[in-house]
Amino acid sequence: MISIANNQLQVKIDPRGAELKSVFHKENNLEYIWQGNPAFWAKSSPVLFPIVGELKEKSYRYKGRSYQLSRHGFARDKEFTVSRQEESAVTFSLESSDETRAVYPFDFIFSLTYTLEANSLRVRYGVSNKGAEEMLFSVGGHPAFNLPLAEGTTYNDYRLEFAREETTGRWPISKDGLIEKTPQPLLQNSDRLPLSKDLFAKDAVVLKQLQSDSVQLVSDKTPHGLEFFFEGFPYLGLWAAPGADFLCIEPWCGIADSVDASGELADKEGINKLTAGEQFEVEWKVRFF
Repeated sequence: MISIANNQLQVKIDPRGAELKSVFHKENNLEYIWQGNPAFWAKSSPVLFPIVGELKEKSYRYKGRSYQLSRHGFARDKEFTVSRQEESAVTFSLESSDETRAVYPFDFIFSLTYTLEANSLRVRYGVSNKGAEEMLFSVGGHPAFNLPLAEGTTYNDYRLEFAREETTGRWPISKDGLIEKTPQPLLQNSDRLPLSKDLFAKDAVVLKQLQSDSVQLVSDKTPHGLEFFFEGFPYLGLWAAPGADFLCIEPWCGIADSVDASGELADKEGINKLTAGEQFEVEWKVRFF
């Protein structure tokens, strides 16, 4: 386990999957990250690469060949290398190999950099195309935050407050993990989404093209919460496992296949494209209070 710290936060990351395992606020004496109870969900903050979500029939086609990839891709299960470490920052990297090329025919370096700044954690993804041809990919985060956060509060005491009023629906998810074609009403000229475990009875809440680029997790019954910044991510997922005391706030550059997806990687909704030698960077940030 790799640790970084500053005066306010202590953070732990597992090199396997470069997965965030702990954010402990020293002054508040609070652990903000779900600790991966396998009775509900054994992960805490998997990285999603080179796809986000589920593929139709768990496969895709590229240049006439078919490839199999499981939900969210392979990076979350790979051992990353620590390429740089300081007291309050660390960078992990994963390079393409024969094993990855068997399921994803691109040469790449994928990096995650965790950086502490006061009471905030920045998480930056870097994707470098090391091949001679265009590279297609998706990338995203899946951090799970303890909820309720503070003693004496319940799940239903919390809400999400978006930076701007939103009029948006949620995109339903099929039994196969695919995105349905018609959104269901969720917010109408409102910046507040009350939280309850019933909200996730039919899987994740999938949001597209929000006006906001940040959202706060707050409660009237405690001063503690967090603010999540996701500028540059066109999709946002919200999820909790049935009955579990956590909330995932998931920034995505990419999305699961739709129920009528063609299966061609180049035609996939939300796919990102990098020319040879090009690099892509995007980051999310959480302020803990």
